[in-house]
Amino acid sequence: MPATKRRFLSDLWTLTKPYWQSEERLKSGLLLAVIIGMSLGIVYLNVLFNEWNNLFYNSLQEKDTDAFFRLFGRFAILATMFIIVAVYQIYLRQMLQIRWRRWLTARYAKRWLDNQAYYRIRFEEGLTDNPDQRISEDINGFVQQTLSLTLGFLESVVSLVSFSVILWNLSGDIHILDIQVPGSMLWAAVLYAGFGSFLTHYIGHPLIRLNFFQQRYEADFRYTLVRVRENAEAIALYGGEGQEARGLGSRFANVVTNWWAIMRRQKRLTWFSAGYSQAAVIFPFLVAAPRYFSGAIQLGGLMQTVSAFSHVQSSLSWFIDAYTRLAEWRATVDRLTGFSSALSDLEAHRHDGLTRREVPAGQDLALAGVRLGLPDGRVLLTDASLTLPPGARVMLAGPAGSGKSTLFRAIGGLWPFAAGDLALPAGERVLFLPQRPYLPIATLAAALAYPDAPEAYGEKRLAEALADCGLGHLAPQLGEERHWSQELSAGEQQRLGFARAILLAPRWLFCDEATSALDEASEKALYALLVSRLPDTGILSIAHRPALAAFHQRVVRFAPAGPDAAAPYRLDEAPVPAAAPEPQPA
Repeated sequence: MPATKRRFLSDLWTLTKPYWQSEERLKSGLLLAVIIGMSLGIVYLNVLFNEWNNLFYNSLQEKDTDAFFRLFGRFAILATMFIIVAVYQIYLRQMLQIRWRRWLTARYAKRWLDNQAYYRIRFEEGLTDNPDQRISEDINGFVQQTLSLTLGFLESVVSLVSFSVILWNLSGDIHILDIQVPGSMLWAAVLYAGFGSFLTHYIGHPLIRLNFFQQRYEADFRYTLVRVRENAEAIALYGGEGQEARGLGSRFANVVTNWWAIMRRQKRLTWFSAGYSQAAVIFPFLVAAPRYFSGAIQLGGLMQTVSAFSHVQSSLSWFIDAYTRLAEWRATVDRLTGFSSALSDLEAHRHDGLTRREVPAGQDLALAGVRLGLPDGRVLLTDASLTLPPGARVMLAGPAGSGKSTLFRAIGGLWPFAAGDLALPAGERVLFLPQRPYLPIATLAAALAYPDAPEAYGEKRLAEALADCGLGHLAPQLGEERHWSQELSAGEQQRLGFARAILLAPRWLFCDEATSALDEASEKALYALLVSRLPDTGILSIAHRPALAAFHQRVVRFAPAGPDAAAPYRLDEAPVPAAAPEPQPA
């Protein structure tokens, strides 16, 4: 077996095995067994229909009225049974499909969310584009295609065996070089289907690669559309419609170009498969006609032979009929395998970045020997140390692009291009306030309490936190669900971030220019409120406005390290600023 096929089967087994070894294996296994039983039942009913063909057409040839109407009654019974089995086979297969998809979706969503993989996966080399599409569409396609193709293949194999026996018994002998060869119709079906399968693969194999890229280009285009929707206000203010149109046009051009390639290849395949299917209608008559005209078989025998030939040929031609779906399935398996491999790599290297160790609660949060780098290999900072005692407030200053936010990412465990030691007090809550706080599409109460449940605080405390941070007018809307990141201004979102910090009362708080959208008076008022309400919280702030230094006990700067240093920046302690003023209303 070629290496590529072995790898594909290995990938397929890797994707399939976990579900059938999970806690759902018994119920789903029973459901699958029932579905397989129904597939076998359909094959058996087709065998009965094949026998019915013989009797029915013989009754026509012999003008036997009683047999004609009796066989109509038999047909009604068989047809009713076939309809019932076919309906419930599809229904139960869809039931198994949604159960399998639900389990796989939960599994992959958890792996994607665990260990900040949704953030870190962007740094993984390989085919890891559009994880949202892989979880939503590729998993659904994988489950649907796997069940459909597997059950279809099984049904074709059973049908092939059943009708090969019938066709062998109905076939006459042929003589090749004075050698009597039995089962002429069966061998004709095998040769016909084998030739067709070979040509189908030869013509259609590029569809696997084309379908892979089509899914990728479609996802890229859809993602760009979502970005325009989410940033509609900024685009409108910039007047960036032309630029966005060019970007959308460029991504959609990839969709169109690849689609044309699929169309051309599909056209070639359809030329062959359509001709093959039409020839398959008349071919068995041509092969069986000499025996009918010689009187060796009656009309019923001819029709039964043709029917059996069609079933055998159809079973042998399963590969031809399913080739397009097989190409799509292969592309889906490749995309899911690439996604799974990237997640596995992240799980295997979950300690990349700073070495994190727990220290007893109440001790300092400390960084030692820190080295910060960038994905392109550049180094920003080396051998840096920083200590944040409980309740201490430290301001981090320095030029833009020097690595201040990158240091926060490393502390948060998000930045794999870092090294050094991070001591974290055990069991103490850490909260990060970025420039733009994350606001889920949920009720305002849920957005405020995120990531906790709002019920843990009660409506009164939620309303008080809003009022303290200058958002009292939003209190009546706590129960309303909206897209708050688009409803609120940048300043209101930052106020909401401070209200969240006061509500959650973390032991350690990291503010990354968390007041950049506010005026200086509001900024001072919010920091004064923070100092007053969270006196035991250690705070590390990134800020550019010198006035905020007054709310911190220490200032640490990213200072130029000099031309001979291993990195362009080093951490320097600055003079202790004046004491923070009294809290003011926000």
